[in-house]
Amino acid sequence: MIAAINFPPVPLGARRRLEAHYGPGARDWIDALPERLAAVSARWGLRLLGYHDAGHASVVATAASGDGRLVAVKAWPEPQRYAHEIAALRLWYRHDDAVVRAQDDELAMAALVMVGDRPGGALRPADESRIVADALHDLHQLGRRAGSLPALPTLRDHLADVVVPRIRDRAATTRLSALAQRALPWAACWREDPARTTVLHADLYRENVPFAVTGGPVFIDPLPMLGDACFDWAFWTVYYRVGQATGERFRNAVRAAGLSKELLLPWCVCAALDGLLYYEATGDPRLPTMANTLSILVRHAERSTR
Repeated sequence: MIAAINFPPVPLGARRRLEAHYGPGARDWIDALPERLAAVSARWGLRLLGYHDAGHASVVATAASGDGRLVAVKAWPEPQRYAHEIAALRLWYRHDDAVVRAQDDELAMAALVMVGDRPGGALRPADESRIVADALHDLHQLGRRAGSLPALPTLRDHLADVVVPRIRDRAATTRLSALAQRALPWAACWREDPARTTVLHADLYRENVPFAVTGGPVFIDPLPMLGDACFDWAFWTVYYRVGQATGERFRNAVRAAGLSKELLLPWCVCAALDGLLYYEATGDPRLPTMANTLSILVRHAERSTR
């Protein structure tokens, strides 16, 4: 066990990742963090154990509460991102299942439940896809009934300012494959519907949906925004496990959300095309897997209009 007063520096990999993401201005924040982690954890009655570095755009330490339960102490370099994430977690989990156990708005730090009592959560059930789909639908229902929240970013702005220009710019600067050319028209066919507006998680990778010991999923590390639930369903379908059980997730999304296949397909094609062009630009080894996923989605979209 590491004593709080001697808590070590942020791991080198996390430091490099944060400096690359936030720029050199993050260095002072990173250097001061061990002392701040020790101080805030002592105030919350927690005993720091070590870092848990899993590629976050934040720093996470593990700690033990007075009753021996594991807790994640998370620190955000960006106060606004902290505020948005905490607001979403408090909206979704507010009673006995509360994820946020303590927070410090000035330092942008929070103590969060360690889902499943260990990093990565408890064992996943065989019918994981169905269970996660039903739970995500429930989350969206809560988001539609949300009262006052801090002003969250909107999906409309994210699509207009980030996703669409990113696809357009990469399509213009790379030699488009025949598959990407077929996908481009479909990727522009999604339409937002205000009736489906909710608080989106918007980062539904599998590692962000650990399971509790009770067998239910918990949605953590969101990038919350307000917008059409189809965005979450498409992201989950394509990225939860890239290239694995995509069709099963698509069917569960249609079932749980009550969407038509024809409605959801363009959102999925857009998400997969964005990923394909990114993987191609960065030389990601998952490029063939994403190409296969996009090919299947495009074929289904083309058949839906016949």
